[in-house]
Amino acid sequence: MLDFHSWLNKPFDEKTQFKVKELRKNPSELKDAFNKNIEFGTGGMRGIMGVGTNRINKYTIGRNTQGISNYLNKKYNSANIKTIVAYDSRKNSKKFAEIVANIFSANNIECLFFSELRPTPELSFAVRYYKAQCGIVITASHNPPKYNGYKVYLEDGSQLVPPEDKIIIKEINKVNFSDILFKSNPIKIKQINSEIDREYFKVIISLGKFNYDKTKNYKIVFTPLHGASIMAIPEVLKLAGYKKINIVNEQSKPDGNFPTVKSPNPEEKEALSMAIEKAKKIKADIVIGTDPDSDRLGIAVLSDEDEWEILNGNQIMTIMIDFLLREYINKKTPIGNEFIASTIVSSPIIKLIANHYKFEYKETLTGFKWIGKLIKDNPDHNFIAGGEESLGFLIGDKIRDKDAVLSSLLICEIGYIAKKNNKSVFDLLIDCYKKYGFFLEELISYNKEGESGLEIINNTIKKYRNNPPNRIAGIKVNFFEDYLKSINHNMISDKTEKIKLPKSNVIIFRLEDDSMIAIRPSGTEPKIKFYISVNKKFDSNKSWLSQKKVLEKKIEIIKNEFIEI
Repeated sequence: MLDFHSWLNKPFDEKTQFKVKELRKNPSELKDAFNKNIEFGTGGMRGIMGVGTNRINKYTIGRNTQGISNYLNKKYNSANIKTIVAYDSRKNSKKFAEIVANIFSANNIECLFFSELRPTPELSFAVRYYKAQCGIVITASHNPPKYNGYKVYLEDGSQLVPPEDKIIIKEINKVNFSDILFKSNPIKIKQINSEIDREYFKVIISLGKFNYDKTKNYKIVFTPLHGASIMAIPEVLKLAGYKKINIVNEQSKPDGNFPTVKSPNPEEKEALSMAIEKAKKIKADIVIGTDPDSDRLGIAVLSDEDEWEILNGNQIMTIMIDFLLREYINKKTPIGNEFIASTIVSSPIIKLIANHYKFEYKETLTGFKWIGKLIKDNPDHNFIAGGEESLGFLIGDKIRDKDAVLSSLLICEIGYIAKKNNKSVFDLLIDCYKKYGFFLEELISYNKEGESGLEIINNTIKKYRNNPPNRIAGIKVNFFEDYLKSINHNMISDKTEKIKLPKSNVIIFRLEDDSMIAIRPSGTEPKIKFYISVNKKFDSNKSWLSQKKVLEKKIEIIKNEFIEI
């Protein structure tokens, strides 16, 4: 039986009780709202807003915050515990953030509260700057408008990872809804804004600025996609010397309905369409766009066919990593403890770049929290930069989450320096392809909502896991990696090695021609994801576009012959 009956009485308020009664008229929605407790995924807790245990609301937010308060009070046993709370532009984000702050204060925990929306990475920075023990940001990142969420950061500024996640979840599970202390203690809540902005911007400039011209002849089109980056990116670019910043006015106002886009996700081509149209009119050098909480950066640049090309996360990361390592070599002598990091579903080209410059390459699970954990777990190593295919990137260890503010400055610096040398960002990408090989990736996602959708996702992955093919699209499979079982099976020698990363519901096929196919469920949405990576030697005598079409055809063959759902 679904546990909705208790929601028809106190401690739930009358408005919530009424909504649950109304929901009883729609059994399928009622079932989906109460069929489980909403869980932490790759990027924290996210879900559809509404009443129910499987929804984002004041009570599920409150239960999590009460559990975290209990954890903090037990661990630190001190009256000097400090937390920080931020939020983005989504519907109800400020209201939920205020609830979180109130609960911390009610538990005798000091809370520094951003009274206006701010980028998620600024929260990560603020946790370290103020020496806080915990930070919470209310956001659902790039998800559709009906979603909201809750990201948790601990004292190192990174998102929640093992073993702390299990300890905190255990504390949350002990909390009854009647245990939540909603009534605030105003003395314990303090507002922060411009002071921390200044410090954050200083760090961004110190990490992302590579050219010191005071005025830079580089025309930028910027869209925040109705999100929080409007609070930071224009100012940071001005501080770095950029004067020609052209904001897409129709998308500049924070708005949780995201009225001008189907999805506020710069991974989606449609999201940058208005910015690209503006770029065409004013003959801009680059288009940059960020998701609502400003941790993902999308860009578009002019290709050698003089067409605007939206680069995917792997391509952006390729350009940035190659630039940063080359700059590091030119300015410093590596001492051997430097490393870069990426994830198991990102392009293999990143490892090749690291090898070329003789830097250590560390690979981890999907989700930027795992790169944050790599930084924390390797204090004697110098983290240069890291990224993931889903448009996340970071330089240095002052911030511990992917940062679109920092990435925006970096890509503009790269583009401006290239322009001074009569090149473009696109030229730099082609240079990388010539040096390391032409790699092309595509992400195919299938949305499967509700309990039946979850069953489809689980059964699909189970099918591939239990019956791994020997060939995919006629190409021999060399390795089958199962991260849930922690095994890497050599299909040629029939030998198995242990995977040392934490367990995760991911499987990867590595083919004889160095193609890669990865399958995993989304940690934040009801989706199953297929990642396909193919490559070929770049032929300088042929156009980029003709070679791209060859790789696109190969991806299409793999999709048609391999993917069944």
